[in-house]
Amino acid sequence: MELSEEELRLLEQMERALVEEDPKLASTLRGTSFQRAARRRVVLGAAILLVGIGLLIVAVLIDVSTILQTVVGVLGFVVMLGGAVLALTSARHPGHASPTVRASGKSGLGVVDGGRQHRPGRMSRQRSGSPFMERMEERWRRRRERGL
Repeated sequence: MELSEEELRLLEQMERALVEEDPKLASTLRGTSFQRAARRRVVLGAAILLVGIGLLIVAVLIDVSTILQTVVGVLGFVVMLGGAVLALTSARHPGHASPTVRASGKSGLGVVDGGRQHRPGRMSRQRSGSPFMERMEERWRRRRERGL
């Protein structure tokens, strides 16, 4: 459901008032700090991944006991795996609190369709669920007719 012009105007007035009253809260709600934190976690995860790869290379190159090589190799693998998981989960879900996009296309605190973000390639529930609802309504009508 799209917002009317009047609702959009009121929403923008409320946004301006919020920014004037509490700019830090507005920045948090806008999601800029969340995006920066997600970007930092991706970079940190990539750095940890590289350290893990370095440990694996060191394990192969060191010429000491087999036990020490195994320990360093396993440690390198675990560090590498942890860095990869950190980087990939941060890159995959950066927007748990990401900003919504207004109907006008501008990013900000705006709300579209009740605040739900649309994912491309997925059918909305209304479209996919409408035949189901029609069947349920038809069954309900038939039951009421039989009962009367």
